[in-house]
Amino acid sequence: MTVETHKETLGFQTEIKQLLNLMIHSLYSNKEIFLRELISNASDAADKLRFEALSDDGLYEGDSNLKIWISFDKEARTITIRDNGIGMSREEVISNIGTIAKSGTQEFFKALTGDQAKDTQLIGQFGVGFYSSFIVADKVTLLTRRAGLASSHGVKWESSGEGDYTIETTEYPQHGTEVTLHLKTEEDEFLSDYRLQGIIRKYSDHITLPIIMPKITTDDKDKNNTTIEEEVVNSAKALWTRAKHEITEEEYTEFYKHVAHDFDAPLTYIHNKVEGSNEYTTLFFIPARAPFDLWDRNNRRGVKLYVRRVFIMDDNEKLLPPYLRFIRGIIDSNDLPLNISREILQHNKQIEAIRSGSVKKILSALENMAKNEPEKYATVWKEFGKVLKEGLVDDYSNKQRIAKLLRFSTTNDDNPVQAISLEDYVGRMKEGQEKIYYITAENFSAAKNSPHLEIFRKKGVEVLLLSDQIDEWLGTHLNEFEGKSLQSVTKGQLDLGHLENEEEKQATAKASDQFKPIVERIKNTLGEKVKEVRVTHRLTTSPACLVADEHAMDASLERLLKSAGQPIMGNKPIMEINPEHLIIKALKEETDEKRFNDWVFILFDQALLSEGGQLDDPGAFVKRLNEMFISMGNLSPRIITLS
Repeated sequence: MTVETHKETLGFQTEIKQLLNLMIHSLYSNKEIFLRELISNASDAADKLRFEALSDDGLYEGDSNLKIWISFDKEARTITIRDNGIGMSREEVISNIGTIAKSGTQEFFKALTGDQAKDTQLIGQFGVGFYSSFIVADKVTLLTRRAGLASSHGVKWESSGEGDYTIETTEYPQHGTEVTLHLKTEEDEFLSDYRLQGIIRKYSDHITLPIIMPKITTDDKDKNNTTIEEEVVNSAKALWTRAKHEITEEEYTEFYKHVAHDFDAPLTYIHNKVEGSNEYTTLFFIPARAPFDLWDRNNRRGVKLYVRRVFIMDDNEKLLPPYLRFIRGIIDSNDLPLNISREILQHNKQIEAIRSGSVKKILSALENMAKNEPEKYATVWKEFGKVLKEGLVDDYSNKQRIAKLLRFSTTNDDNPVQAISLEDYVGRMKEGQEKIYYITAENFSAAKNSPHLEIFRKKGVEVLLLSDQIDEWLGTHLNEFEGKSLQSVTKGQLDLGHLENEEEKQATAKASDQFKPIVERIKNTLGEKVKEVRVTHRLTTSPACLVADEHAMDASLERLLKSAGQPIMGNKPIMEINPEHLIIKALKEETDEKRFNDWVFILFDQALLSEGGQLDDPGAFVKRLNEMFISMGNLSPRIITLS
């Protein structure tokens, strides 16, 4: 293999320049975290080497005793963090340090406000460990070599964090990475055994690798005789193997920050040990806020799999279902083979049992939080509610449990904050109400202001307002809850059951007979645009609306699938007219065929717009509307007479 020995000066990606500036100014009040982040990176590098060495033991190069070394030099004013983990090639250094390829990068920078306190939270949420070095250093030097490559393939990277960096190939005998921080003049506090060891014990005691610092001892008899020994600073014991009562809240929090690369504390944790035929330990965390790559269903690196404390992998979808991808933590099995592969995991009964048990524990924790800590659960729902809804599609066996965790906006509140559970809804259903009514729309305003809700508002019947994209599948995958069927108010004939008295039913039947001629005229005018035209009692203030056939998909779902490029055979809508509306009454008496046709098309287009649809011919709609405004002098006396 040809080795690139030349030295290059390369510019940082624009986003990194912004990030460095933000970190230096926003995180300065908590600057000691730089050591936690670099130790965490070193630990990850060791995990990766252990995993790759399972299939290629030669990667250890005779050095399988993985460690992290930390030292400082008062005269040179440097701190050095070294590991013998996987290391990096030249290409990996450029990719991992010179650019940010993380999903959600653009959203991260759009969310920045310029408010230091708020931006600090966002930086922590995004996770930017290595760059925290520049909070305390005015120059950072990195030496690394990827395990398995020759010593001549070492890489030296250096930067002052001001926009560019140098990179060159160099001799580096050991595999792993060494980071040297050249401290700023005001950061001498970190050139101290006591200070560094305090930070390590505070933030990184749970790291399973030994973290080593040099210890200088002096002979009591000969003060000039000093020796340097290696001292393990941390407990180097996997935190999840300890008894729960031995672990403090602070230790749980710091471990979470390590596995999640998050600066903030988690909302809660779930620590569980299963014994019996299948022995394993799980330690899961629910973050306080969503990561920027939450909507990437393929990014499944939240939970790490260990076998007898040896890291195996962190990106397998078999560990947890996609709708729980916001969970962070570890699974440690005593029974799986160390050389287990992703392919074997696909059909492994032990993994299936671990996955099933883990899901139940997480759902139980969410249920307990929803019941006993509703304010905390409101945060979970705000951050992860849309993802949890995917569980209705992903996890049929737990569908009813997931349904109880869902939260909605309703017509009783007209508030976009989703706070009402299905149990709440069922508990306050009107006497005689047999169904759970809901409406789906592209956004909250469209749902709240839909004409389909008019009769429900008049009768005081609560309707769920669904406006998340995933809600379009709710009616398909959740047909009933606690014996109550879910009914879309935009599909099929309106059936209010016992909420409608006999007198109202007779009035509707009578209106259908009286308006039969105009119904036929409207149908003839619209032709192939509609499947059917009929009189409705669901409208109280609007002249017309469009509904889907009982067995067809909602119009909003149809539009969503079309926008995603799905080949959809469009279902013709049913147009319903309000016999009590002045325009419909005027149309009933209209003899001018052109004006009648124009009004019919305007009503159809209005109904389509009111449910969030797009007009086939906006220009024709505007033209008809303008002509109607001009001729209103002819139409208005007839309307006034009818009123």
